[in-house]
Amino acid sequence: MVKSSKLRIAFIHPDLGIGGAERLVVDAALGLQSLGHSVHIYTSHHDQHRCFDETRDGTLCIHHVLPPLPRSIRGMFHIMFAHARQLHLTMHLMCTSAHQYDVFFVDQLSTCIPFLRRFCGKRVVFYCHFPDKLLANGAYEEDQRVKNVSMLKRIYRFPMDWLEEVTTTQADLILANSKFTARVTKSHFSSLRHQLKVVYPGINIAAYISPIDSSNPDILQVASRRRTLLSLNRFEMKKNAALAIEAFAILRNKDPNTSDVRLVLAGAYDPRLEDNIRTLKSLIELAQVNGLTYNVITPLQSREAVPSFQKITPNEPDILFLLNFTTAQRSGLLQAQSTLALLYTPANEHFGIGPVEGMICGLPILACDSGGPTESIVDQPADQRTGWLYGPQPSVWAQALEDICNLSETDRKALSARARDRAQKMFGMEAMAKSLDDALEEAVSMGPVSRTGMWVVVSAVLGLLAVFIFRYGLFSG
Repeated sequence: MVKSSKLRIAFIHPDLGIGGAERLVVDAALGLQSLGHSVHIYTSHHDQHRCFDETRDGTLCIHHVLPPLPRSIRGMFHIMFAHARQLHLTMHLMCTSAHQYDVFFVDQLSTCIPFLRRFCGKRVVFYCHFPDKLLANGAYEEDQRVKNVSMLKRIYRFPMDWLEEVTTTQADLILANSKFTARVTKSHFSSLRHQLKVVYPGINIAAYISPIDSSNPDILQVASRRRTLLSLNRFEMKKNAALAIEAFAILRNKDPNTSDVRLVLAGAYDPRLEDNIRTLKSLIELAQVNGLTYNVITPLQSREAVPSFQKITPNEPDILFLLNFTTAQRSGLLQAQSTLALLYTPANEHFGIGPVEGMICGLPILACDSGGPTESIVDQPADQRTGWLYGPQPSVWAQALEDICNLSETDRKALSARARDRAQKMFGMEAMAKSLDDALEEAVSMGPVSRTGMWVVVSAVLGLLAVFIFRYGLFSG
């Protein structure tokens, strides 16, 4: 295959916040830019105060297209509005600048794929994080029966799930973030004939190992001499941060030598999302039940008010809840000499960038023994270990935390070196960018898209959803 000297690539991503999927998109765009390609990112939501630095400082070209649609109505119909918001974004792109691009890179939502192929005649590469149909009823549990849901919800979800599958299958190439995701997607999308290629998320290693400025006010805000257990995850129920608190509480009660250890739970928090609000409230209640002191903070420059809770402990709490951390705070916590380990609590996580972030900084990782972390972390044999993989039982995790806290200096240094080496070899941004480059070049080499056949049917169905967008937009002002 003869490679193009430079591709013009349009990324389409629904919400540029500070989650793992967003970190992947940002690093993918940076990696492709470093290879000489032109990359523009189109999104329906980009909050300048809750995003990665590269998306607001001019490093990446961001097109924020504000939709005339809410994310939900009274906390309901999230996926329907997600489809509709993406179609609004897609129509804006098609009506303004789609002709400028050689290929489209789409992730998370596949709704736009038939439109881009049929009406723009361009190839589309889809990056699959995980099928939404498997997350509609809470966290996905492999080999478990489908949870009981009401008939009304089944009726609502049927067209949404059908739309996800039929639009996903229209991509020219489909990539997956892990072998776990690829296997699960193939098994649950019966009409999918593609062979999914695994492209592991990669991180910008330099951003994690660059020296930090210890006088930075953001870093001073979260710094502590206390030994620290760190968890980086969005404040969502499915991330199961409660596991970290429960295990931490058992550890503190079991081993008096850990009285100086604190737990930092840091992650994206969006006050617009009911799940985020309920999750934070439940975690604080769990801390209170276990007799652990806590504080809730946001970065110093944040314009969002800190949620109000009673009985906070401003100075040296047992648990620090850090909402919407800055890049400096993330680096400061990961690189701090006082940080003992990174805790990654979700089970059946699709990939999980957190363990990779921890490994590149030489931290031991404690994660669940399912999903993507089983591909990124080495648990056995012990002389090759980069972390520990256990089922999500608090007592089991507490024992693992005790082992981590009591690691000898020699063992800790050896594990740290292994973790860094594995992260650099397998999960660097350069490796990801090279794989994405190959996929995008392969898609472009397929030539223009044929605009006949089943596209008429698929486009007609999607057109009905498009009508809904504009009708709603008109009536909502």
